[in-house]
This record gives sequence, C-alpha cells and structure tokens, in this order.
Amino acid sequence: MLQSGNGLRALTGRRVAVVGAGPGGLASALLLARAGIHVTLFEKDSQVGGRTKTVSAPGGYKFDIGPTFFLYPQILADIFASCGERLEDHVKLERLDPQYHLVFEGESGISGTIRATGDIARMEQEIARLAPDDAKNVQAFFTENRTKLEYFKPILQQAFHTLRSLASPAMLAALPYLHPGRSVDRDLKRYFADPRVRLAFSFQTKYLGMSPFRCPSLFTILSFLEYEHGVYHPVGGCGAVSDAMAGLAGRMGVDLRLNTSVERVLFDGKRANGVVADGETFNADAVLINGDFAKVVRALVPERHRPRWRDAKIHKARLSCSTFMLYLGIEGNMPESLGHHTILLAEGYEKNIREITEGTLPMQPSLYVQHAGYTDSGMAPPGQTALYVLVPVPNLKSGIDWAAQRASYRALIMERLKLLGIADLESRIRYERIIDPTQWEEDFAVHEGATFNLAHDLMQMLYFRPHNRFGPGLYIVGGGTHPGSGLPVIYEGARISARLLIEELAGARAAASAGIPETAPLATSHEAS
Repeated sequence: MLQSGNGLRALTGRRVAVVGAGPGGLASALLLARAGIHVTLFEKDSQVGGRTKTVSAPGGYKFDIGPTFFLYPQILADIFASCGERLEDHVKLERLDPQYHLVFEGESGISGTIRATGDIARMEQEIARLAPDDAKNVQAFFTENRTKLEYFKPILQQAFHTLRSLASPAMLAALPYLHPGRSVDRDLKRYFADPRVRLAFSFQTKYLGMSPFRCPSLFTILSFLEYEHGVYHPVGGCGAVSDAMAGLAGRMGVDLRLNTSVERVLFDGKRANGVVADGETFNADAVLINGDFAKVVRALVPERHRPRWRDAKIHKARLSCSTFMLYLGIEGNMPESLGHHTILLAEGYEKNIREITEGTLPMQPSLYVQHAGYTDSGMAPPGQTALYVLVPVPNLKSGIDWAAQRASYRALIMERLKLLGIADLESRIRYERIIDPTQWEEDFAVHEGATFNLAHDLMQMLYFRPHNRFGPGLYIVGGGTHPGSGLPVIYEGARISARLLIEELAGARAAASAGIPETAPLATSHEAS
C-alpha cells in the first residue's frame, strides 16, 4: 500500500513510462499514480514544465518561457481534487482585472483602446467608447457562447479513435451550435460591426497559432472562457503551477528523473513495452509521450509503428505560426498605462495575419507584452522590470533567414514598443534574451518552430488529429493531439489519455476511481494512429 493525498490505495503492479514533464505529462502522471500505477517520468531538462516553466535570469529577473497566464483553472483543480488536494493550497492564482489592455493601431497612431474585463457592464462601457451599437450585443454574445461551451465540453472530454466517434451523441447534440462553415470573424460579425471590437473577441485564436479569418467559429469560446471564467496570473510565474504538480507527483510516488533523455520507444511486436533512456532499457506495460508531436514522435517511434502518421504526412501537416521573443531585464519601471498584459493590434490586422500565414515576415506586426511586475513584485528586483515581448511570425517552412533578419527585426520591435509608451529602453536593458523560430526548433524541440503545434483546422481536429491512444500500449498527450493546444485543453487531453491507459491496464473501475470524466465508448481494437 502507498500513502497518497487521498488516503491509502492499492498498487496495481503495472508500470508506465511517461516521456516529458510538460503540463500534459505532469497531469497524466498524477492521474496514473492516483489509479495505483507505478509511474516513471523522464524529463531531459533539469526543470519540469517544458515551455510552461519560469526561468531565473542574471540580475534577479524571472521570465515565463512560453505561456504567461492561466485560463479556466477548474480542470486542473479537478485533477488536484482527484488526488485529494486543493489547487489553491499549492498555487496562488491572481485573477486579473483588467484582463489585458488592447491597443488598436490606426492610420495616424492609436485609434482606440479597450481595457478588457470580465465585468460585463464595464466591458460594455469600454466597447461603447468605440462602437455604441456593438456594446448592445455583448450580452447576446455571452449567452450564445455559454450555450456553445456547454455543448462542446463533452466533446473535449471524448476520445476520437474511430470515424463513428464523429457521430457520437455529444457531437450530434453540439452540431447545431458549432457552424463549422463559418470563421471566428464571420461568426462575430453577427454581433459586432466594428473590426476592433471583433478583434477583442477573436485575437485569442492566436493561442492556437491561427487566424480569426480562417479559424473555425467554434473557437469564439476562447474569448468567452476568458471573460466568463477569468484570466489568472500564477504568483511566481506559470512555472509555479508545473512545480506544484511535480511536487505532488513526487509525494504520490512518481519517480521523476530529470536530466534524463529518452532515445526511443521499445516494442514487443506491435505493442510499446518500454523506453531506452540514457542508454539504459526501462521496461513498462505502457508508454505515454508528452512533447511537440511532430518532433518527438518522429524521433522516438519508428515509422512502421505509426501507419497513420508517417513522415510524409507529418511533413505535409498544416502547422501553426511561430513567435519571435524578447525577454528583457530593464532598470527602472514601466509607464502606468502598461498593464499586466498589453496587446498591440496592428493596423491592417487581416493583412498582418495573412502575411504570417503565407510565410512573409510582417513589417508592421502585432505584438504582445507581459509586464508581470504589474501584479507580481517577485518577477524582478525592486526598481527593475522583467518584460516579455511576443511577436507572431511565420514558422520555419517560410524559409526566412533568421540569422540575417534577427538584429533588424529586434530593432523594429523596439521601435513599435514606443506605440505603447515604452521608450528609452536600450540604455536601460540589463539582461536580454531573444528566441526566434530557429531556436524554438533547435533548443526547445519544436517542429519547424511552430510554437502552437499542428494547426486547428477542421481536417486536423477531433478524429483527424493524432489520437490519444496512438497504438497498442502507446499514448500521447500535448497540444498536438486531441483536443488541442492551450493549457486547459492540454490538461483535458491528459485526462483522456490517462483514462484510456488506465482502462487498458487496470480496467474501467480503476479509471473511475481516479476521478477522470468518462470518455465516449471506443472501438474494442487498439487502432494504431
């Protein structure tokens, strides 16, 4: 017997190797351990979290590497609860209000701003300053998307391993609300005439690395989630969440092996039965992989064991955009007008997005700035600022020569920061790190530098996305599998993958005891994905 946060539980005697301690790997490890499975979690880095980690820089600055905020914490809270713990006892989440400051660029400077808030009355007032008629439709947008989300939740919790799953009761019930033929922007036109207001409810498609003018209308629920359920800052950075998960996993008996690289997955016939890590063989009853799908699966799984995702198909897959990053440690403070999250939406936003999609480096880009010290004084020393700047750019399939462009593009971004009132930076920079698409691929193992993974178009979603059960004894989790990208969605994907794995090794009763929502019925065969 092993003591866990939820009392005594019986060990099943089964062993699972989890590859990668990103958010999906950590969540899966917790759920598997809760079900009584021996979990060994391999992480090649010295720190958990993958791109969802917070790093310390010289000078006392702290930066989130990737995600900088937390949405819909209920899913992770449920995972902690299933382990007998309360999320709030491990991580302090500060709900932000305003959630972010939207700044719209016009022909001759700034054409308007919105201090986005979940307070509907105040949001209506913010919108009314730009478009009085649009403000009248905010409530209707919320009402429709509240219903849409309720119908889509069961789909997020459902595995899609057969074509029949596309006709599941949950899918059939949701279809009237999804309008797959519409884009997000087209859907929003039913409520908001002003393109700036539509951007306030559609720029969130960038979380998927997609354009609101092409992204399926389902994803209006992204902005709804923010406004309805809040945008949160984990005190200490998003890495505090990953660290809390790793700490709980350790107390539940998970064997976490940092600085340990997995070289390949082992197979007995068609079934995954272990891994080779740092030259040593580790036998297991099943393997779960967490990482950038196109990169890690090709590296670890021989092509013959992934018949539906051979190298040629992965090469042809539609990918998200990439990002050009600046992490700046600055002497002095920021202007009062700069909030925790600020987004500059470029003039001609649609052209900007089209350039990125077509592989052209935008010369008038939109950008996102996180000034975490606005809320959390621990992110920089007193009188200093840790500034995070993200610019959406094409992925590496564009062929852009970043060695040649890097310095000039940095200078362009520094100039555009002046539109947000951030001036005189050069003389105050005490620490600087740049990550361009080539480094996302080389240093962080992101395929083609596509930081948001496979694109979320209709033919790369649900059944058409890589399956959670990837083959006999082999499972995957992360933004490249169903349900998709974004922290709450990845946590939901971890619940799907963990449940399928637990059901295979220990039976449905064990999965139910782990507190994971039931998935839709699956085919009895272990279909390789």
